[in-house]
Amino acid sequence: MKSNACNRGRTTAVLVLLAAVVLLVVDQVIKYFVLRYLEPVGTVKVLPGLLEFTYVENTGAAFGLFQNVLWLVILVTLVASLVILVLLFRYRHHTFLSYATSALLLAGGVGNLLDRFIHGFVVDYIHVLFFDYIFNFADCCITVGAVLFVLHVLFFTQDHSGKAELPEEQEKL
Repeated sequence: MKSNACNRGRTTAVLVLLAAVVLLVVDQVIKYFVLRYLEPVGTVKVLPGLLEFTYVENTGAAFGLFQNVLWLVILVTLVASLVILVLLFRYRHHTFLSYATSALLLAGGVGNLLDRFIHGFVVDYIHVLFFDYIFNFADCCITVGAVLFVLHVLFFTQDHSGKAELPEEQEKL
């Protein structure tokens, strides 16, 4: 019986990896079109006053941090991706949120990592005009994955007995 649960967990983990690959392909296809069609023109207004697609070569990490320290960003991304992969197959208390988190963080991290290996920079292009930073689909995956991770930790963490942990106020009721 335990074997069936392990097989189910591994099958789900493989499906999560497939979802990450699909998201990664979407990211890379978008970046291909950005390099081919947006780079020559620089900026295209999508929703005037709200949204533009602006070609940027980001040599750092999120929010322009760690500019020109490519090796450090690559190392951190590789380690984080390996940790996520190990947890995907070893962690025994997954929820839908933890699986979604894994797929999104892997796709986003590997998408930007591929850019760094191929181009020496990350291709950014989404510019919401009331936000100072320009980002990409992989960054969106990382951000949504991080939010889901926080939600998973805050609301779905269980102790080892399988009983959901409750805040102290609820335990007294």
